[in-house]
Order: sequence, then structure tokens, then C-alpha cells
Amino acid sequence: MPRGESFFAKYPDYRVDLVPGSEPVQVSFAGAVIAETSRPLYVRETKHDEVVYFAREDVNFAHLVSTDHSTHCPFKGDATYWTLRVGDEESENSVWGYEDPFPEVAGLAGYVAFYPDRVEWSR
Repeated sequence: MPRGESFFAKYPDYRVDLVPGSEPVQVSFAGAVIAETSRPLYVRETKHDEVVYFAREDVNFAHLVSTDHSTHCPFKGDATYWTLRVGDEESENSVWGYEDPFPEVAGLAGYVAFYPDRVEWSR
């Protein structure tokens, strides 16, 4: 479907809700704090588990390595990926974000998320 057409129009019952939070959330990998925020963005999407997104300024990008991997979501757009690297420990393509999300979810711009089973969480 071309960029200008919306899957939301084709599937009106499908939802992607961006819900701001205010409680502290921290993500660690291999003993290093990777992201820490008191303003998480919760994405609640039909047929998916809730995902916690972090503003890029709350993420330590010194431990992220950009990759060529990408995926496409018909409701959010094209995702870019990063690999987590701390010392000798690595988790490939475990962080993603939508740098140019579709207008319906424009609030995702400037945020990244982590696969929950590849990092340690503190809430």
C-alpha cells in the first residue's frame, strides 16, 4: 500500500494507542543501564502485547550499533534496528524505532523500544 494510503481506513477496528506514562522504567543489558525514563510511552496495539518506548534522549546510544535490518508495519511504518553491545555481550537487532512513522502514530518519532525478553527491566 502506498505511503499516502492508511491501513487504519481499511481496518477501522484496529487500534494503535500511544499512552504517555509517568512512572520510572529502566532497561539494562549485560549489567549496563541502557535506558532510563520517568516518561515512558506505552504503545497499545490490537493483537499485540503492550510495548514500552523510550525517548531517544533517555537511551544510552553508546551501547547501540545501527544495523541494516528493517521491518515494515502497515500501521506504523518502517522500523530501523540497533544491536545492543556491552563488552563482549551482544544482542542483535534487539532495539527498534520508527524514524518516520505514519501520521496516525507520529508520536513514535524520536522513540525506541526493546525486545522485552532480551533486556532486564526495572519498574
